[in-house]
Parts: sequence; C-alpha cells; structure tokens
Amino acid sequence: MTKKTQKNQSAHGLKPDCLSFGEVLAQSFAVIAPTTIPASNIGLIVALSGNGAWLSFLIGLMGLVFVSININQFASRSASAGSLYSYIVKGLGPTAGVICGWSLVLAYLFTAMAVLCGFANFTGTFIGHLGIHPSPITLLAIGAGVAWYAGYKDIQLSAMAMLWLEGASVAAIALLGIIIWAHKGFALDMSQLTLEGVTPGSIATGLVLVMFGFSGFESATSLGDEAKKPLKNIPRAVMGSAVMAGLFFILMTYIEVLGFSGTGVSITNSEEPLTFLAQQVGMGWLGELVAFGALFSFFACVLGSINPAARVFFMMARHGLFHSSLGVAHSSNRTPHVAVTMCTFMTFLVPAVMSLFHIKLFDCMGYLGAICSYGFLTVYILISIAAPVYLHKIGKLRLRDVVFSAVAIAFMMIPIAGSVGIPGSTMFPVPEAPYDAFPYLFLMYLVASCGWFVLQRRRYPELVGSMEQGIDAIHAKFEEENAIYGGVRLKAVSIDNHGFD
Repeated sequence: MTKKTQKNQSAHGLKPDCLSFGEVLAQSFAVIAPTTIPASNIGLIVALSGNGAWLSFLIGLMGLVFVSININQFASRSASAGSLYSYIVKGLGPTAGVICGWSLVLAYLFTAMAVLCGFANFTGTFIGHLGIHPSPITLLAIGAGVAWYAGYKDIQLSAMAMLWLEGASVAAIALLGIIIWAHKGFALDMSQLTLEGVTPGSIATGLVLVMFGFSGFESATSLGDEAKKPLKNIPRAVMGSAVMAGLFFILMTYIEVLGFSGTGVSITNSEEPLTFLAQQVGMGWLGELVAFGALFSFFACVLGSINPAARVFFMMARHGLFHSSLGVAHSSNRTPHVAVTMCTFMTFLVPAVMSLFHIKLFDCMGYLGAICSYGFLTVYILISIAAPVYLHKIGKLRLRDVVFSAVAIAFMMIPIAGSVGIPGSTMFPVPEAPYDAFPYLFLMYLVASCGWFVLQRRRYPELVGSMEQGIDAIHAKFEEENAIYGGVRLKAVSIDNHGFD
C-alpha cells in the first residue's frame, strides 16, 4: 500500500483524521438531540415524574458523568469504529462484548426509529398549517431517505449538518426559554422545588425516558477511525456533551413546567409545548421558528443514530459476528455503506409497520424511546464494570476508579428499578401497560442474542480468537502513542486537573 493510500484510508477502510473536535462533539450532541426534549418530548417525562421532572434530569446527569469517566478510561487509550463494543470486549471478554454490541445496535436503531417518528409527527403538524397533509409513511420515508444519503455519502457532510442544525436549534430554544421565564418574572416555582406530589417511584420511572433523552452521548466513540486526535477529542466530546445537554434539559424542564402553570392546559398533553408557550408570551413567530428548527434536530438525531449503529455493525461484521458484506467500506466515500443502508431500512420499517396498525406517531415515539433506554442502560452498566477490570489488567487501577464504577452502576440501577416496579408498592409502583412489558421484552432479546452467539461459537471455534485479536490490534496501535503522550492526554480528561484543558 502506498503512503498516499494510507493517508486516505484507515485500517478499516474508513476516512481517517477528517473530523475536528466540533464535528466529533456534534455526533454525540446529534444523538442526544437536546432540541427534541423541550420542543416535543418533555410532556412524556412530566407525565411520569410530575413536578420532579427536573430532578430526574439532574439524577440522570449525575449518573452519566460517572459513566463518562468510566468510558473515558478506554477512550483516552484507544479508539475505533466499534464504540463501546470494542471497549467491553477488551475489559470483560467476547461474551460481554457481544451483549454490548447487540444492546448498542438496538439502542441506536430504536433511538433512530423513535426520533424518526418525532420528525414525521412534527413535520405533519407543521405543514398541516399550510393545508398539506401527507401520510405518516410518506414523511417517515422522506426522513429516512435523506438521512441515508448523508450517512452513505460522507461522514464530514453528516457531521457538519448535525453541528449547524443542532446548534442553531438549541440557541433559539434557549432564547425562547429566557423570554418565557422573564414573562413569569423569573419566579421560583415552589411546587417544583419542593417536589409537590412527587414520589421516589415517579422520579425513577421518569428516569427511563430521561435516559432516552441523554442516550447517545457516548456515540462519539464510534468515530475513532475518523476523528482527529481521537484520544483527546473523543473523551472531551463524551463528557462535554453529557454535561452541556444535562444543564440545558434541567433549565428548560423547569421553565416549561413553570410556563404551563396557570394556563389551564397540561404540558403532558401538548405535542408542541414551546409553540404554545411562545404564543402565551406574544412571541408566536419565535415558537414557529423553534418548531422549524426542531424538524432539523429530529433529522440530525436520526442521522446521528444511524451513523454509530452502522459502525458497530461494521466492526462486529469484521470480527465475524455478522455477514462480511456489513464490514465493507465504500471504495470512494469511505463509509460503511452496506451497514448504513441496512440500518436506515430497519429504522424506517418498524415505525412504518406501527403506523399501518394506526398507532399514533407520538405514542410510537414514547414506546420506542423507552425500549431503546434499556439498551443504553445495559451498555452503561457493562462499561462501568469493564473499566476497573481493564485498569486492573494493565496495572493502573486505583481506589477512586472502583468508586466511580460503583457509583455509576448505582445510578443506572435507579431507572431499571423504576421501570420494573414493586407489585403493591406505592413508592415504586409497577408501570402502566405497555411500559410494564418493555423490560421483559428487552430481556428476551438479550437471551436470544446470547443464544445466537453460543451457537456461533460452537459452529466457528475460531470466532472468539478472531474477535480478541482484532480488538487487541486496535489497542496495540495506540500503545506507543500512549507511552509518549499519555501524561498530556490523561491531563486533558482527568477530573483531578480541574476540568478540560
């Protein structure tokens, strides 16, 4: 291979060293899609957590900060397209890695499906004011088709689109939020601050959808082949996206719940809460602008979810876990085009079938979002277990690393407990149907995927060795750089050095 080819192609055939820190951060921000929560989904969370919705977001943020620390134990030492799948194989072995891989693809795909429903629902409502009423399936197809083109064509095109679309939307919502709060005289809402009518169970149940709100903050780890200075920029993007999105969610949740007080309208029944509040403060035009921006944010999230899902499929296929065609990169675009196409089709298919059964798009968004949360929770728990095990293997384990791991796991168990509930308990009641069935459906999915892996191991004894060899090669690639620059890089992400450099 010539030097020119090496510069234009990573070890896996993807486009190397092409994404700046801002573009890497945009990947995580796009999957979080901070615009979509205040613009559309907040009512679903308030319906579960009530006046404690802001606290559910705060607890979620605290937990994910600790999860980020555990992720960055790996991300500061190696990077690849395999995201957390590669890390967990390295820390806990192939079986745990496969559980992570299957959980990740479900999580990213169901996030894409949920947000595609949001895109179609929001688009239908928005253009309905113009007298245009396309079918839900038409809108689903348009959203999926445009996302497929961007993901298939160029990762830089995807990243730049996500960066500008999400940034503009967040800025518009923040401005509107300040205006709404000013209209209320910057009042302190004591019903929220004193958690009036809130139970621990409602906080925990709301955390399930809060996890959906935060989901994907780690997706920058899937850009290991394509990011510039990946060992520095990816850890910063992981931690930075979680913190910035969390603070934004807490503030906007408080403002919107306060804004709806005294209006006679329930936020839990509003599919466009910011549009309604903008009209209440005489800024209807800004509400329409935010709604228009939310359309692009929904789209950016669909694209941002398809990208990491395709890259996890891509890496698992290269390790022999899926058909080899999914592990092929496009010769000129240098994207995992087959995996992107398959993920896009699946993203469209499930919501389209649900629509055919006359399930409302808004309800589809809630159902699919709840299910995807279990995939992320599983992965976050696994990475928090894997981090201290991995550090012990390389002789870097400290007491605080064990504490960070334990605290992260404890935080992630809260929404799991809330989603299952305790029969007969008033503090942790069993969720209403169909949410009560979702944890068990996800458990069945994991059992089936593990059973499939066991069969694969028996049919192909060399499979595990191939996986471990591939992951070891990724980590070995960075060992020399770690030895030379490790102190500088670890300083960039260490919480002992007062934040980021």
